[in-house]
Amino acid sequence: MRVAIYGRKVNKQTAEYFIKLLEILEEFGWKPVIEEELNNQLIQKSGISANYEVFRNHKDFHSGLDLVISMGGDGTFLKTVSYIRNSGVPIMGINTGRLGFLSNISKDAMYETLSQVKNKEYEFQLRSLLRVHTEEDLFGADNFALNELTLHKKDTSSMITVHASLDNKYLNTYWADGLIVATPTGSTAYSLSCGGPIITPGCQVHILNPIAPHNLNVRPMVVPDHLPISLEVEGRDRTYLLSLDGNSKSIRQGEQVVIRKAEFMINVVKFEDNNFLDTIRNKMLWGIDTRN
Repeated sequence: MRVAIYGRKVNKQTAEYFIKLLEILEEFGWKPVIEEELNNQLIQKSGISANYEVFRNHKDFHSGLDLVISMGGDGTFLKTVSYIRNSGVPIMGINTGRLGFLSNISKDAMYETLSQVKNKEYEFQLRSLLRVHTEEDLFGADNFALNELTLHKKDTSSMITVHASLDNKYLNTYWADGLIVATPTGSTAYSLSCGGPIITPGCQVHILNPIAPHNLNVRPMVVPDHLPISLEVEGRDRTYLLSLDGNSKSIRQGEQVVIRKAEFMINVVKFEDNNFLDTIRNKMLWGIDTRN
C-alpha cells in the first residue's frame, strides 16, 4: 500500500507526529510517499532518511497511490485536495492543532485510526466541489474548490454590487462586501462565520451567502447544485477579488463568473466513531452548558 503524506510546515510541535506517522506506516509494511518540500523539511529538521519516494504535483496521484494523509489543519486539507483532483485517491485528515471540520482525526489517535484503515473498518464519504469558469480563465486548471468561491471587494471600504442569476434566470442583486457560493463542505467554513446554514455532507446543494449585506432582508439561500450560478460585479473600482478556497485572483468589473458543480468528487475516509455529527457537536460545543 502506497500512502502519500502532505503537510505545510514542520516545527518543534509537529515534527514528532510526522516521525510517528512514518514509523507506523513502516510497521504496517506500507510505503510512504512524501510531498517534496515536506520531505526536505523533515530531512533538515528531523533527520529522516533521504530515501523516501516523493511526489511533486497532481500528476503523481495517477501513479498508483492508495491513500493520502493530510497532516495539519483544514487549510492543509484543502491544499491536499488540490493535489488529488480527479484521481480518486481517498484522503484522511490528521489534525496537529485544534479540532478541525475536515482534519478531524486527533494526532494522538493515529495508531488506532490507521489500524482501522488496515482492517478496512472505514467507509468513503463523497464530497462535492465547485468548478468556476471566467472569460479570461483566471484559475486555469486550478478552477475548482472544495469549500467555497468568494467574490468580494478589493482595496476599498465601499460595498460592491453583485448581480446573480440561477440557471440563466435573474435571482438577485446583492449590495454587500461580497458574496460566497459554498458547497455543503464549505457550509462550516467562511459561510458559517457570515451566518450561513450548516449543511450535512452528501446534500446536493450550493449556498449563496452575502457578506455584510446592505439590505438586512437579504438572507442566505440554498439552491440545487445542478443549476449553474452566474455572477457579475460592479462598483467604484475596476477590479475585485475572486477566491477559490483562499486562492485569490483579480477580476475586472463586468466579467462574468459561472459556477457549476465539478464533474468529480473527493473520497474522504470516515470512521463509525468519528463522523460529521460528532465533529460538529464537539466543535460547536452543542449540548454543553458553558456556564459551568
